[in-house]
Amino acid sequence: MKINVVYAHPLADSYQASLHSRIVRTLKDRGDEIVDFDLHAMNFNPVMQAEERRGHFDLSQTPEDLQIYIDALKWAEACVFCFPTWWSGMPAILKGYFDRVWRPGIAYEVPPDGGAIKPLLLNIRRMGVVTTCGSPWWYTELYMQNPGKKVLLRGLKTMCGSHVKHLYLTRYSVEGISTEKREAFARKVERRFEAF
Repeated sequence: MKINVVYAHPLADSYQASLHSRIVRTLKDRGDEIVDFDLHAMNFNPVMQAEERRGHFDLSQTPEDLQIYIDALKWAEACVFCFPTWWSGMPAILKGYFDRVWRPGIAYEVPPDGGAIKPLLLNIRRMGVVTTCGSPWWYTELYMQNPGKKVLLRGLKTMCGSHVKHLYLTRYSVEGISTEKREAFARKVERRFEAF
């Protein structure tokens, strides 16, 4: 399978970085073709400036710095996102990736007469997410009702059509858990991606 992995964490020695490495290694061991983007290492600019926004609906005005990300998105049969959950959502750099890369004409089409937008990423058949939260399960799931998960699975996933399978793995209370519990979650991630 052709898989685009998108990773977002500023620290190369973080727990999230180790999860990212294990995901990529597991997928490569399966024989998948991987295009792996470390948004921080690639100095991805998440900020959409005024000129870009004015031309946002015109593909001929797509900024050159986005082409590598767009090409990978159109090439892939699956996308995997690995990131920490901060303030109940994705980090700014990943939000900026979606704002700038999953643009009209690439991820969706806006009908000229209005109505529901049309998904364009029909090449994507699977979506995987691995995230960590400092908050406990009850806070994220019960109190906040997991807004980050809703954005990804109820919003962005729909740009890939209606039959996309997904895998969503979260480790809660990550700051306070033992090394053993971190390793147990990492092994779970590996097992689930072996069958991805």
